[in-house]
Amino acid sequence: MRFSLQRKLLFLLMIVITIALSSSLLLRNFVIRDFKAFGEGRMLDRFYQIQAVLEGRYESSGSWRKDEVCDDIVWAWLSGIELKLYDTGDNLVIDTEQALTSLSPVMEERVVASNARRPQIANNSEFQSYPLFMKGEEIGRLDVRLPTPLHEHFFIQSSNRFLAYTVLGLGLFAVILSILAARRISLPLQQLNLAAENLATGDPASRVEINSSDEIGKLSATFNRMADKLQSQEELRKQLVSNAAHELRTPLMIIKGELEGMIDGLLPTSPEALQSLHDEASRLALILDAVDELTRAQTAHTNLNLQHIHLIPYLRQLISRFSRQTEEQKVRINVEGDEEIKAWIDPDQFVRIIINLTTNALRAMPDGGQLDIIVSKTDGDSLNIDIKDTGIGIEQEHLLRIFERFYKGKNGGLGLGLAIVKELVKAHGGRISVNSEIGEGTCFHIELPLLKGEKA
Repeated sequence: MRFSLQRKLLFLLMIVITIALSSSLLLRNFVIRDFKAFGEGRMLDRFYQIQAVLEGRYESSGSWRKDEVCDDIVWAWLSGIELKLYDTGDNLVIDTEQALTSLSPVMEERVVASNARRPQIANNSEFQSYPLFMKGEEIGRLDVRLPTPLHEHFFIQSSNRFLAYTVLGLGLFAVILSILAARRISLPLQQLNLAAENLATGDPASRVEINSSDEIGKLSATFNRMADKLQSQEELRKQLVSNAAHELRTPLMIIKGELEGMIDGLLPTSPEALQSLHDEASRLALILDAVDELTRAQTAHTNLNLQHIHLIPYLRQLISRFSRQTEEQKVRINVEGDEEIKAWIDPDQFVRIIINLTTNALRAMPDGGQLDIIVSKTDGDSLNIDIKDTGIGIEQEHLLRIFERFYKGKNGGLGLGLAIVKELVKAHGGRISVNSEIGEGTCFHIELPLLKGEKA
């Protein structure tokens, strides 16, 4: 039989409550036992004192004299001890009742009144005999009965009542508190489970309400972030599919139209017509390759081969690929920065970032210009790569959407290059931004984390 988490927690708390209450009962028994032992010890101490006093009376008188020990027997009675004194012939010398009756009426009344203020319960136990000695010889016998004082009885009754009230009151309170605690702990988990089930069935809008800052609250916040990420990825996927379908529709319609025209005999099957079909097919392949590259860029963070790379030599080697193009366009390229600066990057993936941005910069300077790539450290734990050109610039209305998928702007293209750059920068744990002025140029700013263990 499977139990819910709430029932398991409640069962566990009930076990803890039972152990706690059992501990209180066990403690109570130990206290009562020690209390009884303490009372009996005090009573025995009094009896031993009385025994010593009686033996002293006999030593001073040489025999048992009733009038001399009478006061001692009364004192023993006031201490809660009932006595019977016998001589060596087993004859009763005096007992407690005789000692009380031998007192004067006024004294007897006072003794009885004093003893009434210290009531004793009925005790049917028999007397216990203790021999009396003097110098090694037996001089008599003392029968003793130690009745249990009512004070002890009252204490035990009071402690039992207090324990019963405590067990019932605190036990009931603990049970109620356990039910509330089990419900409070399990309810967020139930909500989290329900939201996870909804998410698994295709409802990306499921979220969990966060009511605490403990581990469960942190788990709920993590789930919400995961759901937000999944929803964002789902929206991006739908947008990518929609944009890709839109981009693919145009060349497909052109190919279809031309093929239908050829089939119907409206268009000639000439090398020029076939070249047109080939161009559109190439455009389709280019779009599919770009979409595939974007997809790989989005998942690049899972398979990056990060290495310690000196940035300046690495960038200079990449820029050398454009030497012929820069000579033709009369563009000067300058790479600046500390030669010792290292970055924690995947060189095979990062090259796509630099080549894409450099290509865009050269495209913006068809009649010559200056391209500066500047590497610098910040005061924190990151480094900057600024790629500045003196090209035609980008209008502000396009800057806001320049990193969107399939956003072409006024220069055409597929609109995926900068989207790929952004995803690759993000995969390296960095950020990219852009500033531009019409007629003055554009600057792409990349911020990357420093090499692990390195500080600026």
